[in-house]
Amino acid sequence: MEERWILFGLHEMEGIGRKSISKLMSGAHSLTELFDYQEADWITAGLRKDQAARLVKDFNASWIEYRREQVYNRGLKVITYLDSNYPVLMKETVQPPWIMYARGDIELLHTPSIAMVGTRLPTVYGRKVSEKLASQLSQAGLTIVSGLARGIDRVCHEAVVREGGKTIAVFGTGMDYVYPPENTGLAEQIAETGLLLSEYPLGTRARQGLFPERNRIIAGLTLGTLVVEADLRSGSLITADAALEAGRDVFAVPGPITSPKSRGAHNLIRQGAKLVTCAADLLEEYRLDLPNTKQLPYNRGRSAEMQGHAEEGLFTKVQLSADEQRIIVLLEQEEQSLDQLIDQLGWDFGHLHSVLLSLIIKKQITQLPGTKYARV
Repeated sequence: MEERWILFGLHEMEGIGRKSISKLMSGAHSLTELFDYQEADWITAGLRKDQAARLVKDFNASWIEYRREQVYNRGLKVITYLDSNYPVLMKETVQPPWIMYARGDIELLHTPSIAMVGTRLPTVYGRKVSEKLASQLSQAGLTIVSGLARGIDRVCHEAVVREGGKTIAVFGTGMDYVYPPENTGLAEQIAETGLLLSEYPLGTRARQGLFPERNRIIAGLTLGTLVVEADLRSGSLITADAALEAGRDVFAVPGPITSPKSRGAHNLIRQGAKLVTCAADLLEEYRLDLPNTKQLPYNRGRSAEMQGHAEEGLFTKVQLSADEQRIIVLLEQEEQSLDQLIDQLGWDFGHLHSVLLSLIIKKQITQLPGTKYARV
């Protein structure tokens, strides 16, 4: 049996984790000799007695073939650390996964990519910025990598799918469990044109500790990590730390200074992360042969007109009065009712209604049922 499948079998064995496999991979014997190991041999190799007993009982070629068939029946591909097509960037990290399960286009693992992460409870501002940046970077030819979580992750994946771009969703569970469940439909869409990826065997359900581990893969596959919106305790900051540990770039999008959801990103910028206000801010860090950058209005240095577009940032500039800007600041945090706006601004109804109407005409806000207003 090929060594890659023996490594796969070790990974599939319950109770045998990454550290245990590392001990076996650093041993003097080849993987093919493991089939002849007795309990004492496994213990000498650094495993616990309970692990050794389980391996003596179950670890054999027939069992590995059974597990392989289960994976194939799910339409999954197996990528092992021993394979020539294992992603180079991932192999350079501190803790590369021994095994990755994939569904979709595995060639995306070898394309220039950027991780985009952020809070699971984004503001309207965070959603809008995520969507714009993911679309622009995808149009430029980058593969967008994220974690299929609620919030910013989902917004980024959806924006890329709409653009017909390429995105990789890294699971924090086995490939037979989509978490959160409401993203099952999105996962199916990604599988058609992008890639679903996990290091966890089938049957692995969501539990504490798996998602921080997953974040190191998101960071490890990519040239850099862009944090769009995050508070000081956001899990996306774990991804940023993993990027730094792997020697990769970290980028962050500034947000309103009044928003707690921007504190994590602002702290990263304070510590040296590059501030990003448009796709050009990120793209200029790399000399990449991307297919579509010349077609994009934010590509700097192509013409005076393009330069002007780049300096505008993500959104087309619209002239707003001071009162209109005050409302925009409030609505970028969350939806607001008419009564909430009156309480916070202290304006009379007539003036507030006039300013709101002006913003609707300028397509900066929208009115929702129940006399609520939201940032477009």
